[in-house]
Amino acid sequence: MPQYLLGLDHGTGGVKGCIIDESANVLGYAYREYPIYSNAPGWSEHDPDIYWVAACEVIRECIGAAGIRPEEIKGIANSSALPSLVMVDRDHNPIELAYNLMDRRATEQVQWLRENIGEERLFRVSRNRLEDHPILVNLMWERQNRPESFARIHKALTIDGYIRLKLTGRATANFSSGAFFGVAYDLKRNCFDENLLREIGLDPEILPEFFSCEDIVGETLPAAAKSAGLVPGIPVAAGSVDCNAGWMGGGAVRTGDIQINLGTCGVIGVIHEDPELIVDTMINCSYVTDSRKVFATVAATTCGGQSLRYLRDNFSQLEVATEKVVPGFSAYDSMEKQAESVPLGCDGLVVLPYLMGERTPLWDVEARGVIFGLSLHHTKAHLVRATMEGVTFAMYESFQIIQKRSSKLNFPIVLNEGGARNRLWRRMITDVFNVPTVFVRSRIGAPMGDAILAGVAVGVFKDFSIARTKSEYVDPMEPVAEEHERYMEYYRLFGSVYCDLKQEFQQLSRIRAKRSN
Repeated sequence: MPQYLLGLDHGTGGVKGCIIDESANVLGYAYREYPIYSNAPGWSEHDPDIYWVAACEVIRECIGAAGIRPEEIKGIANSSALPSLVMVDRDHNPIELAYNLMDRRATEQVQWLRENIGEERLFRVSRNRLEDHPILVNLMWERQNRPESFARIHKALTIDGYIRLKLTGRATANFSSGAFFGVAYDLKRNCFDENLLREIGLDPEILPEFFSCEDIVGETLPAAAKSAGLVPGIPVAAGSVDCNAGWMGGGAVRTGDIQINLGTCGVIGVIHEDPELIVDTMINCSYVTDSRKVFATVAATTCGGQSLRYLRDNFSQLEVATEKVVPGFSAYDSMEKQAESVPLGCDGLVVLPYLMGERTPLWDVEARGVIFGLSLHHTKAHLVRATMEGVTFAMYESFQIIQKRSSKLNFPIVLNEGGARNRLWRRMITDVFNVPTVFVRSRIGAPMGDAILAGVAVGVFKDFSIARTKSEYVDPMEPVAEEHERYMEYYRLFGSVYCDLKQEFQQLSRIRAKRSN
């Protein structure tokens, strides 16, 4: 009997799924976009009910595209963009809207932890910076600001954990997501420091049970199977964080492998077992191939591909409307073509892409987007390219730190999901980073990694090496030295603009807070 595997990934912008066979060939793929809500400054949320509705639609579409029977699916694994937070009551119903990774509301809670616990102690435990607003910090915000809702919380889950709850009835999390719970999660021991939890006033009972990524945590329940077009009894693995899943799906299985995703965030990840790479300017998490001893050090600019989505949604309404009436037309492709008409440096236009603050290496929740140098001769095409350059500069700032600290990096850099399909953007990254790059031919991304993880979990694959075997790299690029030098002039200006405005970002935040009270 054939053996098929299902992978499912909930990102910040939508959910993707795929079905692979026992040779890791992709037979079916589907995607559903969902809305992001920003109902107050610094807030970024989803409707959690949409997660399951969209997942069911994607699963059914994948099964139909693959032309298989549901009973032939032998394993399921899933992932999600983190940090995220879905709070559920005892009946597993969501409480409030769900937090996604761009939410930055919990500034008072961060300050309380800084003053009462101390950043040094928190880093010793979590091996991560406090400022990333992880799940536990957001729970502290809920306790302070919505005590009635907080009192109803039975379990605090990630998006992927919520989907596994729907599938299996069990509240679970995986080791690779532990870092994004943060604060009291001990990265090296893969468990919570319960003394620290008590000090910050959180009950361990509202947290899920943690497992190694490849552990089987349950089976599909009859009701969930009926909704999703599956059958009861399919084993479900513990899953992983989406960037882990995407990189593994793109063949990152060796120490020193380095990949870039341009999804909602612009994310760089390097795989290692080197404690020297766990630094406080980056995000550090357990890696999916062996989540007990292998790590990924992650650099993330908060608005990567999301910056282009913002331009699409707010300044490209004609292109979006055209998608609905012209088969094969893509608003993003149209934006890329417009940007190609603009020279390097965008005729003196520089964009800081900090639309929702910034993570690595700045860790500035109050930073905001800036368009610098705007003149009458600039067009939308200039703005699109300048935004792409700004995101690239933001990622390069982190890459320089990774390059300096890493004992081993396997070049070329592999460009993987999201906006990496944009060839102009890949060319830009190659020249700015001044290193060779390649592109993954298959753009399935995280759900491919999830499906492979499911295969390892149920024994269809003996290990993760098949991910490297199946990854085909195309469009190799070498950096052009002259272009790199020209970019560096703008990169230095990019950094100066941020430094010059850093105090003003804080002043703007204070003014806005005063008006909202």
